[in-house]
Amino acid sequence: MNTEFLLKYIEGNSTDQEKIAITNWLDSDAENMREYLALRKLHDIAIWHQSPKAGSVQNFSKKVWAWRPIYTEVLKIAAVLLVAVFISRFLFPETKTVNPVALQTLHVPAGQRAEITLEDGTKVWLNAKTTMTFPNQFSGKTREVQLDGEGYFDVTPNKAKPFIVKTEKYDIKVWGTKFNLMAYSEKGIFEASLLEGSIEVLNSGTSKGIFIRPDERIYLADNNLVKSPIVNMNHFLWKDGIISFNDESFTELVSKLELYFDLKIEVKNEKILNYRCTGKFRTKDGVEHILKVLQLRNKFSFSIDDKLNLITIK
Repeated sequence: MNTEFLLKYIEGNSTDQEKIAITNWLDSDAENMREYLALRKLHDIAIWHQSPKAGSVQNFSKKVWAWRPIYTEVLKIAAVLLVAVFISRFLFPETKTVNPVALQTLHVPAGQRAEITLEDGTKVWLNAKTTMTFPNQFSGKTREVQLDGEGYFDVTPNKAKPFIVKTEKYDIKVWGTKFNLMAYSEKGIFEASLLEGSIEVLNSGTSKGIFIRPDERIYLADNNLVKSPIVNMNHFLWKDGIISFNDESFTELVSKLELYFDLKIEVKNEKILNYRCTGKFRTKDGVEHILKVLQLRNKFSFSIDDKLNLITIK
């Protein structure tokens, strides 16, 4: 498979026909998948590079990733490291320097997901249409990141330095745990689900909040936070590329498809809104495949307008 073709897919710029061709190629041979994962890893390494501005020690900079050719970026990284080592060891042997803190911003396009390991070892999976801002190092008394979208966090324990996820509505404070957080500002969605450990949900600027236990979730309903047991554990399979629906209304299904695939779905068949949907689908198969599978048990038709990015269900 052509490298530029794969890079276009990784960067989220492929057409629907190109996506189908690549997914078929990935499914056809395990070696193809290994080639793709190796290229993806190189790509992730390349986009991590960012040169902080010279100046004060506490220089904060913010940047949204610019996607560049991988091999050029890897060479740049190597060159920067060699120059840095030479300067620090031979020109200024007695000078102690403090690395400036740089804020990075990672955006995941619709229909894709990403995995990242932070400086403290915390692992984060990011779902489609998600933006996370994080420092290249945690230098203060807390470990803070900002999230707009959905993320699954496996936080490295550190009782002396709490990990805080800031969202538009609430902050999540943890010390070492596994939890899933949905906080799409555009949709007004906020829901935190705890798998292990404990988390505290706080209003921004407050010191005390609401604690939840493992297998519990806390979500926003009518401008109030509500606690309840986790309904669908399979939902968290999204980090493995699987969308799961568990006895959900067709309206709920449509909302998720619109969110994850960044499109508009117009339902003109009111009867279908009474349908309940259960199933698991691979994200990479696309929204059209999901709708065709649902047609096997539910009577409806649909059309796609690529220019308007609109699906009409009749």
